[in-house]
Amino acid sequence: MTYVLTIDGPAGAGKSSTARRLARRLGVRYLDTGAIYRAVALLLDEAGIQPSEEDAVRRALADARVELRDEGVLLNGLDVSRKIRTPRIDRVVSAYSALPCVRSALLGLQRDQAKYGSLVVEGRDAGSVVFPDAPLKFFLTASPEARARRRCLEREAKGEDVSYEETLSAIRERDRFDSSRETAPLRRPEGAVLLDTSDMSEDEVVECFEGLVRDAVRRGDVEE
Repeated sequence: MTYVLTIDGPAGAGKSSTARRLARRLGVRYLDTGAIYRAVALLLDEAGIQPSEEDAVRRALADARVELRDEGVLLNGLDVSRKIRTPRIDRVVSAYSALPCVRSALLGLQRDQAKYGSLVVEGRDAGSVVFPDAPLKFFLTASPEARARRRCLEREAKGEDVSYEETLSAIRERDRFDSSRETAPLRRPEGAVLLDTSDMSEDEVVECFEGLVRDAVRRGDVEE
């Protein structure tokens, strides 16, 4: 039997790194839904298509091809793994991903991934919209200040110049936008386990989640 485990939460909460490591430790596949939306945002932004131009958005999506592979994210056959993780895409992705036509176009792509085996899925509506019947749901959060510090450290490690104040401001604005948008707003899914990681290391978070999953398996809530 296959199962889906979802990890939702705000930007910078550590969802991607936690989900990736957890999937590896559980021996299942990892699905980064945010990477799909970032790839679409990159496509539309580089084409100069504004979120208000929904007809143009639909036309662009009709010809777009996004593929998630172990080695990275492909957009129309090109690896865009690094290009989708920039401050520019951080700023524009929410406006594009809030569009109903974008979410509708990508919903099927995300759900289809469950056909190929068990998944650890992370995103902002993974447990509330994409996989509402997932037997295991988590909501990962942290204070805006903690998330801004982590984001700055990630970018500094890549040799990028970053401003803590600008990063913090961008995270707060993204939280406001994601929580108030009409389509698939950020919220804690029903039944999701809440974990605040403000004062936790990544190792502690992964170990906590793995323990909860193993306990669920032992209880028979899910099957390996």
